[in-house]
This record gives sequence, structure tokens and C-alpha cells, in this order.
Amino acid sequence: MGLTDYESKVYLSLASLISANAFEISDVSGVPRSRTYDVLKSLQKKGFIDVTRGKPLKYNVVPPQDVFEKSRQNIKEQLDEAESEVKTIYENQIPQFQAPIWLIYGTEKIVKKEIEIISRAKDSLHIAAGLMFHDEIPKLNESLQKALKRGVQTRIISAPYGITDEEKINISTELSKLDCEIKTFQIPYIKAVIRDKKEMLLVFSKFQEGSVISQTAIGVWNQYTEFVETIADLYNLVWIMDLKKIPKQ
Repeated sequence: MGLTDYESKVYLSLASLISANAFEISDVSGVPRSRTYDVLKSLQKKGFIDVTRGKPLKYNVVPPQDVFEKSRQNIKEQLDEAESEVKTIYENQIPQFQAPIWLIYGTEKIVKKEIEIISRAKDSLHIAAGLMFHDEIPKLNESLQKALKRGVQTRIISAPYGITDEEKINISTELSKLDCEIKTFQIPYIKAVIRDKKEMLLVFSKFQEGSVISQTAIGVWNQYTEFVETIADLYNLVWIMDLKKIPKQ
């Protein structure tokens, strides 16, 4: 929680004493008396203890639940700020990378990349859901709900269902829980996530007898803007076709 070794010892000692003077705290904590006053002042400034005036001064421990709640909030704020700063650096550097195409293997890594792309969306998301992995849709729905709350225009073309590892997944039924534009069409076994016409992820997989073999899945993460814009325009062209629209639940 950002305490020095001496501060930790003094705070823990005072937690057992509840209220004590500097001499008593020094004896229990083992912190030299010459350092105890400075440590107590620092703890007071950080909100871990308070002081009762008198001779000698009495130091009182702030209830641990109050201290930990405050520290928890501070740590969360610092983490949120750090995440925002690093994310900005990361997103600004991605387009500068000389080879903006990567291959991603493994369903877990693919789904994480999908969620990452969705989290960066500011204006639009175009999604083609011809295949899904098991336990993937709830994660996508959660990420897409956040994007929708940010005002991101979201369009989804979904297959009615898919079969992955010989188990049926009701894709359209699960995705229709989202409050966005969704159309259903028996599209091929492919998945696409296009963000702001700037980056996209295409997911392919081998399939056998109509069932996707998830362990063979490959994600192609592409940030060639011209190519992504072309695919997004093709998506919109398909969108205006007479596809069956999924009724809202």
C-alpha cells in the first residue's frame, strides 16, 4: 500500500495498541525512537493514523477497513490511469509498425484479440459471425455492450447457428440479446471483426463434416487501412442486401 518498512512496522504495532504515545509505539514496533516521530508524521499525512493533542501526543490507529478501502481506491485509480496512458502509447504506435499483419494461433488468444479490438472502437464495428468457439459469445457480448454504451455504431451479420467441435452453438440467438443492428444469414465458417475501418481480425478454421475444428483456428490481424476500408465497404454492400433481420427479444 505504498508504506516503507518502518511505516509498516509502526502501523501494525499501533493497530495492536489502538492508541499509544511515541515511546510505546517505538518499544512495540522496534523502530528507533529517533525515527519514530518522522514515521508517525508520515503515517498521519497518508491517513493511516490520527493524533490527539496533549502531553505526550497520543497516536490513534485509523480503523483498518477505512485505510484499506481508501488504499484500494487509490490503487485502482493509479492502475486505471496507467492503463490509459500505456494504451494510448500502444494504439498510437500500432499504425507505425512496418508489417501490420500478424497471425494469431489458439482460440484463447484469438478471442482476447477480438475483445481488444472491440475495446478500441470509437465510431463503428462491423462483425461477421459465421463461427464461434465455445464460451466465446458471453465474453463478446460483454465487450460489445461496453462499446454500445460508448455510442459505437455496431452491425452484426450472424449465422443462425454453428457447429464447433461437433457441438451446436446458437449464434444468432445469443447475439440477438445485444441492442444493436443484427441480421441473420447462413454465411460461411468465417469470422470478421472490423473496427473504425482501421483494423480487422479475420478468423478461419478447418472444418470436417460441417463442424469447425477449433484447434486449427487461425486469426489474421490486419491493419492495412486501405484493405480494411475495402472490406468494410464490401460488408456494408452485403448489409443492404435483403437479409433476414433477427427480431429483438
